[in-house]
Amino acid sequence: MGTILVTGASGFIGSALCASLSQEHEVIAMSRSRVEIPKVAWVRGSFWSFEDLRQLDGREIDVVVHLAAVLGGAPEHECMMINAEGSRCMMRFLIDNGCKKFVTASSIAAVGFQNVKFRPDQLPIPDEHPCYDRDGYGFGKYMMEEVTKYHQRQNQDIDVINLRLSSVIPEDGGKLKPLGVRSLKQWALGSLTVMLLPDAVRAFSLAALSAYRPGMRILNTTAKRAWATAPTADILANWWGDDVDLSYYRESGNERHNAYMVARIKEELGFTADRTVEFLENL
Repeated sequence: MGTILVTGASGFIGSALCASLSQEHEVIAMSRSRVEIPKVAWVRGSFWSFEDLRQLDGREIDVVVHLAAVLGGAPEHECMMINAEGSRCMMRFLIDNGCKKFVTASSIAAVGFQNVKFRPDQLPIPDEHPCYDRDGYGFGKYMMEEVTKYHQRQNQDIDVINLRLSSVIPEDGGKLKPLGVRSLKQWALGSLTVMLLPDAVRAFSLAALSAYRPGMRILNTTAKRAWATAPTADILANWWGDDVDLSYYRESGNERHNAYMVARIKEELGFTADRTVEFLENL
């Protein structure tokens, strides 16, 4: 493996990922805030700016892990211009400079669960569930995925892995307590579908270091177990009632499974969120 570029490298996940990858690989961190990690080269800049990206001229980038984005709750304009159009600019620059592998941080929110009117087509939610977003953030992430499809159609030798990432919290669980049965609010599904930081770092590492395979993949990236103290069916029934089919969660062994399918990422990358599951089992 050659050089890995990480965008959003000063963030919660980005800094931990850079520290992990740099133990055995050459890593370039790109962010607006300073990154001070041993053996990691820092480039100050915004991923959506061609002028800032020009600082990478002459560097052979083998893999990009694209974490930088505006967060949920940002204005609609920023969700589109930065998460979607900005990602298009970054990929165009790097493809034109020879990069053939991209790992992007999409979101489980791409389906549209920010809004309380959201109802999934099926449960558990599949990796490529349609986008029903009404608020901007999920649609921006969905459009980022569409941008990667567009680039891959143009450049069929590139390998793109879109990780639909769950909520990520500190290794000690932070302040987010596992859910009981409670009322439906905005972003509620994000509080049920959670992963500890070490598992998130491992997921991105496995994707970045996986064998080159031209194509475009979308993978739900979270723990198999729900971040909850109550059975999943009880929580979802309280939110959505008869609007959804909860039969999967009534089957023996599935009572605590989360709302998203995770079999595909295990099959494709060998990833399971073991630390998160262990944490929940020890509560």
